[in-house]
Amino acid sequence: MARQFQFLNTPEGEVVEIAVRGRQITTRPMINFGTGYTREERHALGLNGVLPPAVTPIETQEKVAYSQYQKQPDNLSRYTFLMSLQDRNEVLFYRVLAEHLDEMLPIIYTPTIGQAIQEFSSWFNVPRGAFCSIDDIDNLDEALRSSNQGPDDIDLIVVTDSEGILGIGDQGVGGIRIAVGKLSVYTAAAGIHPLRVLPVVLDVGTDNLSLLHDPTYLGARHARVRGERYDEFVAAFVESATRLYPKAMLHWEDFGASNAHRILETYRDQHCTFNDDIQGTAAVVAAAVLSAVRANGERLSDQRVIIHGAGTAGVGIADLLREEMVREGTDPAEAYRKFWGMGSRGLIHTGGKMRPFQEPYARPAEELRDWQVAVPGEYRLLDVVQNVRPTILIGTSAQPGSFTEQVVREMAAHTERPIILPLSNPTSLAEANPTDLLEWTDGRARIATGSPFPKVEYNGVTHTIAQANNALVFPGLGLGVIACRATRINDEMIAAAARVVAENTDASKPGSGLLPSMDTVRAVSAMVAVAVVEAAEKTGVATVHLANPIQDVFQLMWNPVYPKVKAVVNEFTPKPKNPN
Repeated sequence: MARQFQFLNTPEGEVVEIAVRGRQITTRPMINFGTGYTREERHALGLNGVLPPAVTPIETQEKVAYSQYQKQPDNLSRYTFLMSLQDRNEVLFYRVLAEHLDEMLPIIYTPTIGQAIQEFSSWFNVPRGAFCSIDDIDNLDEALRSSNQGPDDIDLIVVTDSEGILGIGDQGVGGIRIAVGKLSVYTAAAGIHPLRVLPVVLDVGTDNLSLLHDPTYLGARHARVRGERYDEFVAAFVESATRLYPKAMLHWEDFGASNAHRILETYRDQHCTFNDDIQGTAAVVAAAVLSAVRANGERLSDQRVIIHGAGTAGVGIADLLREEMVREGTDPAEAYRKFWGMGSRGLIHTGGKMRPFQEPYARPAEELRDWQVAVPGEYRLLDVVQNVRPTILIGTSAQPGSFTEQVVREMAAHTERPIILPLSNPTSLAEANPTDLLEWTDGRARIATGSPFPKVEYNGVTHTIAQANNALVFPGLGLGVIACRATRINDEMIAAAARVVAENTDASKPGSGLLPSMDTVRAVSAMVAVAVVEAAEKTGVATVHLANPIQDVFQLMWNPVYPKVKAVVNEFTPKPKNPN
């Protein structure tokens, strides 16, 4: 099939065949290398006169772009600058990102992207991804084909319905930016080729009244569709996506609590599908917990765990930690009893209101009869801490400051090295500040957070605050799935990813973080991918055997460098003009 341009892997390295000419090249981000084109390439591609005469290597272009980035006045301006660069010269964008990933990850993804999503309709510019509307379900194929990619060309689809975006809730059609941002991380962290991915938003309306009353809003202008019609739309999308792109992994992102678990359970045994909010969050948090428990010289099975915010993410964390306890030899039924889940009404217990996915963690009502509580019949966080004496406290509640001094001091009074993870983000929603946690525990707390926090000095020790960033897990997971063409993503693969991340840090050193630094994420992603490949082969879901997984994974990772250019002629090549 004739193409305007095509990237090819050859024994000599990556080659791009380009059929378009002149200014057409400068409007296509993946082949617009700007002044990076050599004089020979300019002559072959009709770029003489289109570009200034100087030839600038990508290393110099990166330094110039980074200097421009540094001059931006605030984080949203930095985000806008990077997105403009991606829309102009995508290879250079990824080169800049790769050189400064630790610094720029909070810009292209959480937390800065949240503000960009909220303002999506106000400054919509270059469209990226596929917009699939529930009001146009008959044309799903057309929407998904808009990328002009063939059935073998897409390895990864990130899809959102935008209901549960980054602690800011329902953002309607603007959620496409979360899918775009997620895929940027896949590429920067794990080298998944940017042309082999597809961001998708499922526009089912919005319950955000501010958006519905905004005359500039670009999505479906009606309340969010739910129930049978919603399920039929999701099913139609899955059928269309898996038929058009049969090799693609489906990544579900930021679906609401009422749908996320149900959708994952519906499709996980039918297709290669993954929910980062459930499984990715669980893996990186499990890695932090495993790292902390190992540093304490203890077993995971001996811990008592409170999950403050036992929703989609919280229960996903509990599920993976419970499975790890079972792998240690704990009886499956006993492992459930190691967890106390907190919902919006307090402790989840039998006889109370709960969602189906929370039911396995409901505490028996008779267990609570002898508890001492502040208000009879109510079981709030402090009550649970006082009665349970937890060793691990995990926050996924989006309730800022809920890990109060009284709660933390009570916990620290009964455990030598309390493991405390305030994971809600952005920073404004964190359950506690690491500085306070160290103060209230006399420097004994082992901490990981959901948002980035600076290092903290306490009693002469500099404490690195690990960020439980899913980017330590999902890029490598996706890379591993692609490498072995796994047909499913199972619990063993998720657990393998978590263990690898935990093994890549030593939290026993004073002040050390519980997780690897984000500036090592590309190496960590490769290691995660190898572990995922091995788990996939062991569990029988790999369809491609890798004789040398380390080398094969390494070779699969795309690097942001300008490829060798080959000018080709096909139906897209402009015909020479007749001088007469």
